[in-house]
Amino acid sequence: MIELEGVPELVDPVMVAAFEGWNDAGDAASTAVAHLDREWKGEVFAALDAEDYYDFQVNRPTVFMEAGVRKITWPTTRLSVVRVGGEKPRDLVLVRGIEPSMRWRSFCNELLGFAHELGVELVVVLGALLGDTPHTRPVPISGTTSDPDLARRMDLEETKYEGPTGIVGVLQEACTHAGVPAVSLWAAVPHYVSQPPNPKATLALLNRLEDLIDVRIPLGELPEDARAWQVGVDQLAAEDSEVAEYVQSLEEARDTAELPEASGEAIAREFERYLRRRDGGGPPASGGHATADGSDSTSYLRDNPSGRTRPPKPPKPSGTDDDESSED
Repeated sequence: MIELEGVPELVDPVMVAAFEGWNDAGDAASTAVAHLDREWKGEVFAALDAEDYYDFQVNRPTVFMEAGVRKITWPTTRLSVVRVGGEKPRDLVLVRGIEPSMRWRSFCNELLGFAHELGVELVVVLGALLGDTPHTRPVPISGTTSDPDLARRMDLEETKYEGPTGIVGVLQEACTHAGVPAVSLWAAVPHYVSQPPNPKATLALLNRLEDLIDVRIPLGELPEDARAWQVGVDQLAAEDSEVAEYVQSLEEARDTAELPEASGEAIAREFERYLRRRDGGGPPASGGHATADGSDSTSYLRDNPSGRTRPPKPPKPSGTDDDESSED
C-alpha cells in the first residue's frame, strides 16, 4: 500500500536516486543525493519496509540514544521531496538508501509505484565505479539510457553494457519496461584512491545532473572540499615514486584518448557551462564496488602504522588503454 498523504502536487517532478554499496564507489553517488536533500531541506514522506528487502546480518541496524531512550535505526530506503524555485520551478523526489539484499524486482516496482503516483517525468539514477582514471584530471561522467530517443534529445549514450549489474542497472531496466524515461549518470573514481569520501566525484555528478535537468544546484562547500581532496591525494602520491609514476601513466593515457575531443566546439560547450554556473551564483558498505568491466573490487587504500592513509604501490600498467565505460 502506497500512502502519499501530505505530499503536495509537484511541478515537473524528477526522481533522483542513489544507493550505497556496489554502485557507490567513494560514496560519491549517495553523497550527491544527501547534498541535494540537505541544501534544499528535503522532507521525508515515505520509507520502504526494511523487513522486505534487507538482510540485517549484511546491513545491520544501529542503536542510538534520544533523550535517554535507546532507539534503533533500521537500514532502508527513504523518499523525500524538495521544492526547487527560480524562473523554472521544478520539484525533485530524492531516493536514498542501501542496495537491497533481496527481492530486487519488488523493490523497483515499489519505487516505480511512487513515481507513478507523484507524476514523475524522468528518473535519474546516480552511480560511481572504480576506473583507471587519474585523480588529477576532471572526473569522467558517463550518461546512459536504454531509450534511443532520450539518448538523442539529452546527449546521452545508448547503453551497450553487458555483465554483472547492481540495483542501478536493474532499476533503469525496470523503468524502461514501465515506460518511464530513465537515465544513469556514472562517475569514474580512481581505483587507487577509492576510500570515501570523494567530494570531487560528487561535485562532478552534481554538475552533470544540473545540466541534465536544467536546475541550478547550490554547491555549498563542495568545490573547496574537492580542491582540498585533490591536494591531499597529490601529497600522498608524491611520497611514493612508483605511485607518482603510475599516476603519470594514467594522465598520459587519458590525455591521448581525449585529444581528438579537444575541438573548438567541445571547448565552447564547456565554457558555456562554466558561464551558466557562474551566473547562477550560489556557493562504504561491505564488499567491493563496481568497476569499468563490471567486476568487484575492494578498497585499494590501506592504513599504515603511522595512522596515515595512502595509496598502495600499484602494478605497472600493461597498456595505455583507459577503459572508462560504465554499466547502465
